[in-house]
Amino acid sequence: MSRIRSLRFLLPVACLLIGTLVFAQRGRRRAAPVDRGDLPHWEIESHFAKDVFTFVRVKYPSDRSGWGWEKWTVDYPDSDLNFSYRLQQLTSLKVHPEGKILELTDKELFDYPWIYIVEPGDMDLTDEEVSALRRYLLNGGFLMVDDFWGEREWDNFYRNIKRVFPDREPTDLPMDHPIFSCVFPLKMTRNQLQVPAINRGYYSQFDGVTWERSDAREVHFRGIFDDKGRMMAMICHNTDNGDGWEREGENEYYFREFSEKKAYPLGINIVFYAMTH
Repeated sequence: MSRIRSLRFLLPVACLLIGTLVFAQRGRRRAAPVDRGDLPHWEIESHFAKDVFTFVRVKYPSDRSGWGWEKWTVDYPDSDLNFSYRLQQLTSLKVHPEGKILELTDKELFDYPWIYIVEPGDMDLTDEEVSALRRYLLNGGFLMVDDFWGEREWDNFYRNIKRVFPDREPTDLPMDHPIFSCVFPLKMTRNQLQVPAINRGYYSQFDGVTWERSDAREVHFRGIFDDKGRMMAMICHNTDNGDGWEREGENEYYFREFSEKKAYPLGINIVFYAMTH
Protein backbone atom coordinates (compact mmCIF):
# COMPACT_ATOMS: atom_id res chain seq x y z
CA MET A 1 0.00 0.00 0.00
CA SER A 2 2.98 2.29 -0.40
CA ARG A 3 2.32 5.62 -2.06
CA ILE A 4 4.67 8.43 -3.05
CA ARG A 5 4.14 11.69 -1.18
CA SER A 6 6.17 14.73 -2.19
CA LEU A 7 8.03 16.54 0.55
CA ARG A 8 6.69 20.07 0.35
CA PHE A 9 9.55 22.00 1.85
CA LEU A 10 12.19 24.21 0.35
CA LEU A 11 15.61 22.75 1.04
CA PRO A 12 17.67 25.84 1.87
CA VAL A 13 21.15 24.35 2.09
CA ALA A 14 23.21 22.83 -0.68
CA CYS A 15 23.96 19.65 1.24
CA LEU A 16 20.34 18.48 0.96
CA LEU A 17 19.27 16.34 -1.96
CA ILE A 18 15.91 16.57 -3.69
CA GLY A 19 13.82 13.68 -2.41
CA THR A 20 10.37 12.31 -1.67
CA LEU A 21 8.73 10.83 1.36
CA VAL A 22 7.27 7.39 0.84
CA PHE A 23 3.95 6.88 2.62
CA ALA A 24 3.26 3.59 4.44
CA GLN A 25 6.77 2.23 4.74
CA ARG A 26 6.34 0.03 7.82
CA GLY A 27 3.83 -1.18 10.37
CA ARG A 28 4.05 -0.94 14.15
CA ARG A 29 6.56 -3.13 16.00
CA ARG A 30 8.09 -2.97 19.43
CA ALA A 31 11.32 -4.34 20.85
CA ALA A 32 11.65 -7.34 18.55
CA PRO A 33 14.71 -8.32 16.50
CA VAL A 34 15.35 -5.64 13.90
CA ASP A 35 13.25 -6.33 10.82
CA ARG A 36 13.44 -3.77 8.03
CA GLY A 37 10.12 -4.84 6.54
CA ASP A 38 9.87 -3.21 3.11
CA LEU A 39 12.29 -0.40 3.91
CA PRO A 40 15.13 -0.17 1.39
CA HIS A 41 18.52 -1.35 2.57
CA TRP A 42 21.77 0.30 1.59
CA GLU A 43 25.38 -0.67 1.97
CA ILE A 44 27.91 1.40 3.90
CA GLU A 45 31.06 2.06 1.92
CA SER A 46 34.03 0.55 3.71
CA HIS A 47 35.96 3.82 3.91
CA PHE A 48 32.94 5.44 5.62
CA ALA A 49 32.40 2.60 8.08
CA LYS A 50 33.43 4.67 11.10
CA ASP A 51 32.11 7.98 9.82
CA VAL A 52 28.44 7.28 9.17
CA PHE A 53 25.72 8.85 11.29
CA THR A 54 24.16 6.24 13.57
CA PHE A 55 20.84 6.58 15.36
CA VAL A 56 21.74 5.56 18.91
CA ARG A 57 18.82 4.77 21.21
CA VAL A 58 19.64 4.79 24.93
CA LYS A 59 18.52 1.83 27.03
CA TYR A 60 17.83 3.08 30.54
CA PRO A 61 16.24 1.71 33.73
CA SER A 62 12.62 2.66 34.39
CA ASP A 63 10.60 2.36 37.56
CA ARG A 64 7.76 0.91 35.47
CA SER A 65 9.81 -1.80 33.79
CA GLY A 66 7.84 -4.41 35.76
CA TRP A 67 4.86 -3.79 33.48
CA GLY A 68 6.27 -6.32 30.98
CA TRP A 69 7.94 -3.79 28.72
CA GLU A 70 10.41 -0.99 29.26
CA LYS A 71 9.73 2.58 28.24
CA TRP A 72 13.01 2.99 26.39
CA THR A 73 11.60 0.56 23.80
CA VAL A 74 8.68 2.83 22.81
CA ASP A 75 8.41 3.23 19.00
CA TYR A 76 11.34 0.83 18.49
CA PRO A 77 12.51 -0.21 15.94
CA ASP A 78 10.34 1.60 13.40
CA SER A 79 11.09 5.17 14.49
CA ASP A 80 14.84 4.54 14.41
CA LEU A 81 14.77 2.76 11.05
CA ASN A 82 12.40 5.22 9.37
CA PHE A 83 14.31 8.24 10.60
CA SER A 84 17.64 6.74 9.48
CA TYR A 85 16.11 6.05 6.07
CA ARG A 86 14.88 9.63 5.73
CA LEU A 87 18.29 11.02 6.62
CA GLN A 88 19.89 8.78 4.00
CA GLN A 89 17.21 9.59 1.44
CA LEU A 90 16.91 13.34 1.86
CA THR A 91 20.35 14.53 2.90
CA SER A 92 24.00 14.09 2.03
CA LEU A 93 24.70 12.37 5.35
CA LYS A 94 25.98 8.82 5.18
CA VAL A 95 23.72 6.95 7.59
CA HIS A 96 23.87 3.52 9.19
CA PRO A 97 20.73 1.64 8.06
CA GLU A 98 19.93 -0.06 11.36
CA GLY A 99 21.10 2.16 14.22
CA LYS A 100 22.19 0.94 17.63
CA ILE A 101 20.98 0.43 21.20
CA LEU A 102 23.43 1.34 23.96
CA GLU A 103 23.39 1.82 27.69
CA LEU A 104 24.93 5.00 29.02
CA THR A 105 27.69 2.98 30.68
CA ASP A 106 28.73 1.23 27.44
CA LYS A 107 32.24 2.26 26.41
CA GLU A 108 31.01 2.42 22.81
CA LEU A 109 28.84 5.42 23.67
CA PHE A 110 31.74 7.80 23.10
CA ASP A 111 32.08 6.59 19.51
CA TYR A 112 28.77 8.23 18.58
CA PRO A 113 28.07 11.99 18.61
CA TRP A 114 24.25 11.82 18.92
CA ILE A 115 21.99 9.82 21.23
CA TYR A 116 18.22 9.61 21.72
CA ILE A 117 16.21 9.09 24.93
CA VAL A 118 12.49 8.47 24.60
CA GLU A 119 9.76 8.50 27.28
CA PRO A 120 11.93 9.60 30.25
CA GLY A 121 8.88 10.26 32.38
CA ASP A 122 9.71 7.17 34.45
CA MET A 123 13.45 7.06 33.81
CA ASP A 124 15.52 6.25 36.88
CA LEU A 125 19.24 6.58 36.15
CA THR A 126 21.85 4.91 38.31
CA ASP A 127 24.75 6.93 39.71
CA GLU A 128 27.03 5.29 37.13
CA GLU A 129 24.71 6.32 34.29
CA VAL A 130 24.47 9.87 35.61
CA SER A 131 28.25 10.15 35.64
CA ALA A 132 28.58 8.59 32.17
CA LEU A 133 25.99 10.93 30.63
CA ARG A 134 27.73 13.95 32.16
CA ARG A 135 31.08 12.87 30.69
CA TYR A 136 29.53 12.13 27.32
CA LEU A 137 27.84 15.52 26.98
CA LEU A 138 30.79 17.54 28.28
CA ASN A 139 33.06 15.72 25.83
CA GLY A 140 31.07 16.87 22.81
CA GLY A 141 28.14 14.44 22.62
CA PHE A 142 24.57 15.56 21.92
CA LEU A 143 21.35 14.24 23.47
CA MET A 144 17.83 14.47 22.02
CA VAL A 145 15.01 13.80 24.53
CA ASP A 146 11.53 13.12 23.18
CA ASP A 147 7.98 11.93 23.91
CA PHE A 148 7.07 12.68 27.50
CA TRP A 149 3.99 14.54 28.61
CA GLY A 150 2.64 16.53 31.53
CA GLU A 151 4.05 17.83 34.78
CA ARG A 152 4.66 14.52 36.55
CA GLU A 153 6.81 13.19 33.73
CA TRP A 154 8.64 16.51 33.45
CA ASP A 155 9.37 16.48 37.18
CA ASN A 156 10.84 12.99 36.97
CA PHE A 157 13.02 13.85 33.99
CA TYR A 158 14.10 17.11 35.64
CA ARG A 159 15.13 15.25 38.77
CA ASN A 160 17.34 12.95 36.72
CA ILE A 161 18.90 15.63 34.52
CA LYS A 162 19.68 17.78 37.57
CA ARG A 163 21.66 14.86 38.93
CA VAL A 164 23.64 14.98 35.68
CA PHE A 165 24.08 18.78 35.79
CA PRO A 166 23.23 20.24 39.21
CA ASP A 167 24.62 23.60 38.11
CA ARG A 168 22.88 23.83 34.72
CA GLU A 169 19.26 24.62 33.98
CA PRO A 170 17.25 23.53 30.92
CA THR A 171 16.28 26.77 29.19
CA ASP A 172 13.44 27.41 26.75
CA LEU A 173 14.63 27.99 23.19
CA PRO A 174 13.19 30.94 21.27
CA MET A 175 11.57 29.97 18.00
CA ASP A 176 14.14 32.04 16.10
CA HIS A 177 16.92 29.79 17.39
CA PRO A 178 18.92 28.33 14.45
CA ILE A 179 17.89 24.78 15.36
CA PHE A 180 14.43 25.55 13.98
CA SER A 181 15.74 26.76 10.61
CA CYS A 182 19.18 25.28 9.94
CA VAL A 183 17.76 22.91 7.29
CA PHE A 184 13.98 23.21 7.19
CA PRO A 185 12.54 26.64 8.06
CA LEU A 186 9.89 25.75 10.63
CA LYS A 187 7.87 28.94 10.69
CA MET A 188 5.46 27.81 13.36
CA THR A 189 4.74 28.45 17.00
CA ARG A 190 5.84 25.86 19.55
CA ASN A 191 2.31 24.54 19.90
CA GLN A 192 1.90 24.25 16.13
CA LEU A 193 4.89 21.89 16.18
CA GLN A 194 3.16 19.52 18.62
CA VAL A 195 3.13 15.92 17.38
CA PRO A 196 0.64 13.62 19.12
CA ALA A 197 0.50 9.84 18.98
CA ILE A 198 -1.28 8.56 15.89
CA ASN A 199 -4.78 8.03 17.33
CA ARG A 200 -4.95 11.50 18.87
CA GLY A 201 -3.37 12.89 15.70
CA TYR A 202 -6.05 11.34 13.51
CA TYR A 203 -8.91 12.77 15.57
CA SER A 204 -7.25 16.19 15.73
CA GLN A 205 -8.59 16.89 12.24
CA PHE A 206 -12.07 16.90 13.78
CA ASP A 207 -11.55 18.52 17.18
CA GLY A 208 -8.24 20.39 16.83
CA VAL A 209 -6.77 18.75 19.94
CA THR A 210 -3.13 17.65 19.60
CA TRP A 211 -2.18 17.32 23.27
CA GLU A 212 -2.37 13.95 25.01
CA ARG A 213 -3.36 15.08 28.49
CA SER A 214 -4.82 18.18 30.07
CA ASP A 215 -1.55 19.39 31.61
CA ALA A 216 0.38 18.95 28.35
CA ARG A 217 -1.14 21.58 26.08
CA GLU A 218 1.97 23.73 25.95
CA VAL A 219 4.95 22.42 23.97
CA HIS A 220 8.42 23.13 25.34
CA PHE A 221 11.71 22.91 23.50
CA ARG A 222 14.52 23.32 26.00
CA GLY A 223 18.28 23.24 25.66
CA ILE A 224 21.14 22.52 28.04
CA PHE A 225 24.39 24.34 27.27
CA ASP A 226 28.04 23.96 28.21
CA ASP A 227 30.28 26.76 29.48
CA LYS A 228 31.04 27.88 25.92
CA GLY A 229 27.39 28.12 24.95
CA ARG A 230 27.33 24.88 22.94
CA MET A 231 24.00 23.10 23.12
CA MET A 232 24.49 19.63 24.62
CA ALA A 233 20.86 18.51 24.80
CA MET A 234 17.57 19.29 23.04
CA ILE A 235 14.54 18.40 25.15
CA CYS A 236 11.18 18.04 23.38
CA HIS A 237 8.43 18.02 26.03
CA ASN A 238 4.71 17.55 25.38
CA THR A 239 5.29 16.25 21.87
CA ASP A 240 6.06 12.89 20.27
CA ASN A 241 8.33 13.16 17.25
CA GLY A 242 9.15 9.47 17.55
CA ASP A 243 5.55 8.50 16.76
CA GLY A 244 5.69 10.80 13.74
CA TRP A 245 8.65 8.77 12.51
CA GLU A 246 7.35 5.36 13.54
CA ARG A 247 3.72 5.64 12.41
CA GLU A 248 4.19 7.54 9.15
CA GLY A 249 2.80 4.70 7.05
CA GLU A 250 -0.43 4.02 8.90
CA ASN A 251 -2.69 6.97 8.12
CA GLU A 252 -2.48 9.49 5.31
CA TYR A 253 -3.74 12.45 7.34
CA TYR A 254 -1.27 11.73 10.15
CA PHE A 255 1.55 11.39 7.65
CA ARG A 256 0.84 14.66 5.88
CA GLU A 257 0.02 16.73 8.97
CA PHE A 258 2.53 15.44 11.51
CA SER A 259 5.24 13.22 9.99
CA GLU A 260 5.91 15.28 6.86
CA LYS A 261 5.38 18.79 8.22
CA LYS A 262 6.76 18.49 11.74
CA ALA A 263 8.43 15.33 13.06
CA TYR A 264 10.86 14.69 10.21
CA PRO A 265 11.85 18.30 9.56
CA LEU A 266 12.47 18.99 13.25
CA GLY A 267 14.40 15.76 13.73
CA ILE A 268 16.60 16.45 10.71
CA ASN A 269 17.20 20.00 11.94
CA ILE A 270 18.27 18.71 15.35
CA VAL A 271 20.72 16.21 13.84
CA PHE A 272 22.27 18.76 11.48
CA TYR A 273 22.53 21.35 14.22
CA ALA A 274 24.15 18.84 16.56
CA MET A 275 26.64 17.73 13.91
CA THR A 276 27.66 21.25 12.82
CA HIS A 277 27.75 23.35 16.01
